[in-house]
Amino acid sequence: MRAIEREERTREGENERGEQERKREGVREKGEREREENEREKENERERERERERER
Repeated sequence: MRAIEREERTREGENERGEQERKREGVREKGEREREENEREKENERERERERERER
């Protein structure tokens, strides 16, 4: 009986760790997407600035 309970707790712990890892991975991916978007915005702003310079 105790072996079964221990096995269940182990399985629950593994599931919880897996869930936490998926959450961390999601946060990492979100951070990467935000960084990429910020880089695109910066590049777009630089391009607009170059366009303004050409117009002058």
